[in-house]
Amino acid sequence: MKNINFWKKLKYPSRGGQAILALAPMAGITDSAFRQMCKKYGADVVYSEMASVSALFYKPQKTLEMLRFNAKERPYVVQLFGNKPEHFAVATKIITNMKSNPPATLRKRAFSRSDAGGPDGIDINFGCPAKKVFGHGSGCALMPNKKLSREIISAVCENTSLPVSLKIRAGLRDMDAIQFIKNIKDLPFSAVMVHGRTYEGGFSGPVDFAIAEKIKKIIPGKIILANGGITTLEDAQKIMQEFPLLDGLGIARGSWGKPFIFQQIKDILKKGKYTEYDFKKIKKVMLEHAKFIYQDKKEKGLLEIRKHLSWYVKGFPGASELRQKLVQVKSLKEIKNILDKSL
Repeated sequence: MKNINFWKKLKYPSRGGQAILALAPMAGITDSAFRQMCKKYGADVVYSEMASVSALFYKPQKTLEMLRFNAKERPYVVQLFGNKPEHFAVATKIITNMKSNPPATLRKRAFSRSDAGGPDGIDINFGCPAKKVFGHGSGCALMPNKKLSREIISAVCENTSLPVSLKIRAGLRDMDAIQFIKNIKDLPFSAVMVHGRTYEGGFSGPVDFAIAEKIKKIIPGKIILANGGITTLEDAQKIMQEFPLLDGLGIARGSWGKPFIFQQIKDILKKGKYTEYDFKKIKKVMLEHAKFIYQDKKEKGLLEIRKHLSWYVKGFPGASELRQKLVQVKSLKEIKNILDKSL
């Protein structure tokens, strides 16, 4: 049975909505617990961490474990990276068929917290500038290779009934995002998230949001989300006002310690005002997040929550001292005790 393209059901400016707000994929960050938090606090779409197509091709068990999800996260998009079309083809089939035929060794454990269905979409990473990804010819390194890029997108689209999206950068060397899109615009993908910095720009420096709107003009029938350096409500509001053709935004680091930024952006776009989060409210959010990650990963999750706890307290009085305590927590009870004694 053909899957429904969830992108077509979302409300964005041209369909009477304000903006699609997506939690952008981030390695080591966008696990199930954080996706649940962001979805609860207003995100319209959430992405998995990057999953290697070669890992799925050779030994899928560990990667599928990482990709497990809760039904509350929907729509949930799995992001794939790699550089071999044949690996993308196999990985795509595995992800697509998670619904009807999950690997027997994982059926009970990896999928126990999701409903009967699989992911809602598949994303191809053409944007990651990280050395370990770029150095293997994946991520952003693929953009200048026109032939290989088309082969990879085709391999994914031809092996799934799920909607396919792309994550790209403003450019790399002599290949900019406009040229990249013109080379693949006839292929049947549904959406593009455009990081407005070039590969050379990394994760700092000015962001070119205009290039995302230019891409929308080239492929008006596809969803275009702007991404990169969106860390405040004012950033989001300004971008949507200056580039009204955009369908929405991809929020990455702006969500660190602020999963509620999605609802705040929605409120400021629709009402011109939003709910402030004082430390009392943030403490409740922190505990909620800690419980989600413990439910998902048990003791291992309590090690991973430490970085999130540090982000939550940033900017508050006594943050440095509080952070020193939080990065050593070993139990939910300890987290609660520390927060109860703080301001």
